[in-house]
Amino acid sequence: MSEQQGHFQRAIGLFDAIMIVTGSMIGSGIFIVSADIARQVGSSGWLLVVWLLTGVITMVGAISYGELASMFPKVGGQYVYLREAFGKLVAFLYGWSLFLVIQTGVIAAVAVAFAKFTGVLQPWFSVNNILFEAPAVDLPLVGEYKFTFSSVQLLAIVLIIGITAINARGVRAGKLIQNVLGSTKLVALALLIIGGLLLGMNAEAVQANFHDMWTAVRHPAPGASFLPLPLDSTGLVIAIGMAMTGSLFSSDSWNNIGFAGEEIVNPERTLVRSMAIGTAIVTALYILSNIVYLLVLPLQGSPEATTLAGRGIMYATDDRVATAVAEHVLGAPGAIVMAVLIMLSTFGANNGIILSGARAYFAMAKDGLFFPGLARLNPAGVPARALWAQCVWACLLCLSGSYGQLLNYVMFSVILFYVITIVGIFVLRRTRPTAPRPYRAWGYPVLPAIYVLLASMFCLILLFAPDTREFSWRGLVLVALGVPVFFLFGNRFAGSSEAPTPPAL
Repeated sequence: MSEQQGHFQRAIGLFDAIMIVTGSMIGSGIFIVSADIARQVGSSGWLLVVWLLTGVITMVGAISYGELASMFPKVGGQYVYLREAFGKLVAFLYGWSLFLVIQTGVIAAVAVAFAKFTGVLQPWFSVNNILFEAPAVDLPLVGEYKFTFSSVQLLAIVLIIGITAINARGVRAGKLIQNVLGSTKLVALALLIIGGLLLGMNAEAVQANFHDMWTAVRHPAPGASFLPLPLDSTGLVIAIGMAMTGSLFSSDSWNNIGFAGEEIVNPERTLVRSMAIGTAIVTALYILSNIVYLLVLPLQGSPEATTLAGRGIMYATDDRVATAVAEHVLGAPGAIVMAVLIMLSTFGANNGIILSGARAYFAMAKDGLFFPGLARLNPAGVPARALWAQCVWACLLCLSGSYGQLLNYVMFSVILFYVITIVGIFVLRRTRPTAPRPYRAWGYPVLPAIYVLLASMFCLILLFAPDTREFSWRGLVLVALGVPVFFLFGNRFAGSSEAPTPPAL
């Protein structure tokens, strides 16, 4: 059987879809980013507000987005929704950004997180264990650059290649891993919450965190020189916006299930239900996790302190808040337990993200907007070439060492395209009023409009806040660069486009 004879297999049921949603959302973020949020807002009340706002935005986005998913349950997900609402240029800009940084940058960063936490179990895996180092060179616009290759990068690349190979064998292999790891880490995270509540309650932390919940003070990151800065109302709004970069990143990827529309059983219902249920589960776990953090450790601390309580949440070692909580509850073995949990979590997250993302590039190639060879299915019914193209670019990002910088402006691009996609609901209600809508956005037009307003405010804060504007403008430029690429190469892709693959069965 040739590659062109494969077809998509409807093998993803409701439970599988929920596991893809939750498994893709829960990576390493929830275990780490609360430290930076605590430094940005400086109080327990505003820390919880950041996570509550994130949950509201994510939930409203998901239940609004569901209307588009039910209208167009096709492989390609958000790319297809944007194409139907705004045309191929806007859809291409999304796919361009998805391939260059949104999806592949997250894959690289999550793989590196997996490798770093593996170092807790096997110290050979360390960013300081340099396996190869090239002489420094001067590069135009970059300056001096020295290429180094560490054991952490090696393991991250091996992980990406291994997960890609598994998913190239068929969607059933990928969903099996997602079901096992997804359910395992949901249970493990729930046990961490229960264990913290039953065994880790710290009266001193409770007193410190809850006697004054609303005094907002911005604290410096480790190594920064400025003194703690009390925040006025304007400063607080900006601080919340900057803090939400981490919480929104931790809550992202709920839309990935839409990329696999033609592989889902009863997609018109399953897509909507899985996104709503999955985001609700993750939002609840995230808020409960942060409550546990506040019950176990004081929010404030000092980067020079040598004890868990002394460093507090905001200065937990390497920002590993969950590890500090686990150590407080379980003692020294807690660090190992948490490392294993985060390894499971990051492995499962990357499996879901790798499985989903390649479907978007497949859809782009079918439309003549990407390399035509990616519009092929292998005999197992998966876009293997798109999977491997994604793998190669993600591995190059691991090699470049730039994945950390890329993630600094990933969230701007992600939220920008979410805003445009939700606006697409209004556009399609006007341009296609009689089109079948198996699910209509709950609370329309109020809730979708609230999402557009809040998410747009977040983007504006990122564009103009001193700490985030540089990377956000770079993210906007990256999106804009897709315009000349579309006009220069779009016709070439279209001219060499191959016949479409057989329809899903």
